[in-house]
Amino acid sequence: MKRVLLFLCQGFEELEAAVFTDVIGWTRLEGNEPVELTTAGLRSKIKCTWNMTVEPEISFDKINVDDYDALAIPGGFDEAGFYDDAYDERFLELIRSFDQKNKIIASVCVGAMPIGKSGILKNRTATTYDLSGGHRRKQLSEMGIKVLDQSIVVDGNVITSTGPATGLDVAFLLLKKLTSHETMMEIKKHMRFI
Repeated sequence: MKRVLLFLCQGFEELEAAVFTDVIGWTRLEGNEPVELTTAGLRSKIKCTWNMTVEPEISFDKINVDDYDALAIPGGFDEAGFYDDAYDERFLELIRSFDQKNKIIASVCVGAMPIGKSGILKNRTATTYDLSGGHRRKQLSEMGIKVLDQSIVVDGNVITSTGPATGLDVAFLLLKKLTSHETMMEIKKHMRFI
């Protein structure tokens, strides 16, 4: 069975995490290829952007990269403390470890920023949030990344996207890469997207 590690930073946006928990969760009830999802973070309790508080299933020190096939990273808000965890060296090293083993790394919105900060996207392509004056895209570009004006960018094992509205597409793309086109379509059907 394929396994996804959903990494939750302080101040993550609830919707951007929920797309992964729901799409991956549905595979355990429908279709022929169930996928397991485990949440983790640097804290025992994490306050989300819109004040919901969650408790990750496992603590950071219990993460073994070899146990997972993919890393999913929802974005969040600076004002809610997102970059306190997103730019923490322990998390950046985790991203590097997933990349070194060529495992899928999927992000929504500014979830691309810690991927960029980790250095694994240098001289590669990516995208991130484009509004608010485009300052996040400028920051990503300053990290040596070619920023594309697309809603979703796939560069090898890394998926980046522009905002919350792209979240479901990223989650389904992750599912497709982990399983098959048929499984993705089966889950879309059961979730009433088609």
